[in-house]
Amino acid sequence: MTEQRAGARAGNVPELSVSDLARALRRTVEAAFDRVRVRGEISGFKRHSSGHLYFALKDADAVLDAVMWRGVAAGLAFRPEDGLEVVATGRITTYPGRSKYQIVVERMEPAGEGALLAQIEERKRRLAAEGLFAEARKRPLPFLPRRIGIVTSPTGAVIRDILHRLSDRFPREVLLWPVAVQGPDAAAQVAAAIAGFNAMPPGARPDLLIVARGGGSIEDLMAFNEEPVVRAAAASRIPLVSAVGHETDTTLIDLAADRRAPTPTAAAEMAVPVRVELEAQLAGLAARLGRAERRARMQARERLQSLAARMPRPATLMALARQRLDDAGDRLPGALGNLVARQRGRLQAIAGRHRARLLEEALARRRARLVRPEASPSPALLMARVAAARARVEATWRMLETLSPQATLGRGYALVLDRNGRLLRTAPAVRAAGAIRLRMADGEIPATVRTGARGAGQAPAAGRRGQAPGDAGRDVGGDAGRDAGGDGQGDLF
Repeated sequence: MTEQRAGARAGNVPELSVSDLARALRRTVEAAFDRVRVRGEISGFKRHSSGHLYFALKDADAVLDAVMWRGVAAGLAFRPEDGLEVVATGRITTYPGRSKYQIVVERMEPAGEGALLAQIEERKRRLAAEGLFAEARKRPLPFLPRRIGIVTSPTGAVIRDILHRLSDRFPREVLLWPVAVQGPDAAAQVAAAIAGFNAMPPGARPDLLIVARGGGSIEDLMAFNEEPVVRAAAASRIPLVSAVGHETDTTLIDLAADRRAPTPTAAAEMAVPVRVELEAQLAGLAARLGRAERRARMQARERLQSLAARMPRPATLMALARQRLDDAGDRLPGALGNLVARQRGRLQAIAGRHRARLLEEALARRRARLVRPEASPSPALLMARVAAARARVEATWRMLETLSPQATLGRGYALVLDRNGRLLRTAPAVRAAGAIRLRMADGEIPATVRTGARGAGQAPAAGRRGQAPGDAGRDVGGDAGRDAGGDGQGDLF
């Protein structure tokens, strides 16, 4: 009986293929769970190259596979990651290829603000441990940047507020890098903009960067809490000002930036000073500088006058030096004469010693030749030397006789001497002498010079051109003898 009932039941159950059963299960599940909201923690998050998101939602007791298609993932206001608690809205379906059920997520948001804050706090602790928020690495902002780079949305009110504030305070060149400031691509675009400004050549690179966004909820500002944005801000070689949200909003980029501005307008005020205030400050400094310069010049003039009053007059300083110069000038000729005399005496002494030494050396050589038998000349050579010496002596003697004054007198000339025996060489000297003596070859004749009839300017007969002194002497002597009665005393006209 039991076997009959079992066979009847088996024959009544239809036979299904695996695919038919999988499709039936899928229809059943989707019909029963076509709209569900599931709360859980993201695990095994993966973004496929196609743009689809694959992950699992789990709690303490169960795991639910989840998939989010690319079109839906592009509208996420935050960045999903492992450990984030979310609320996913979608439908339950099956995946026949693996006999699994999963939720196709059509909407997803963090499970309350506390979950996002917990995620931000955990990221903050991790990045702070790496030193990205250290105050030591923050740099001062340039006082007056020539060029300012701004990273923000090109269509929002933020860029207009910044440009208006810069124009009011101190107009500067502005470079805008347009980015999305909200949505899944916002973080990547902001990080790329910061890196792009830093990659510019030095001549075109901004001197200051401003990353700005208006206010919003924590989900709206989530892009500026993303790790790529924080790392790009910390790695920026250009000083960076973070102006994200309102004054009460704080994001992680604020901690990594060199300066945090409570609003975008405040960031513009931090970037440049007020031109009018600078001009007034410069005018004040210029006035102070002028007063200081005049005061310093006045003090220097007073010190100079005081020093000049204590200094002696230039004439007094020069008097002693001038007197010393005059004394030196007076002593200079005598000193030069004395120096020349001393040098002459020294030279004569040296020459005398040199001549004596040469004479001694010559005598020594002569004596050595006479002493050495082998150096003694022969009698014939001695006779020849004696004859040659005699000839030289005779020639010298004949030259002396020729040049002798006595020989000149013998040829008919006469010497005119005064009464003291000094030779008179000129006609004025003869006329001035009055009484003279005429020295002939054979004696002297006294004579008197008279200048009566012939005139004072006529030369005496003894000085006339073309007449020999001896002839004049004879004429004078003859006249004198006749006038004096033959006593040999005559007058010279």
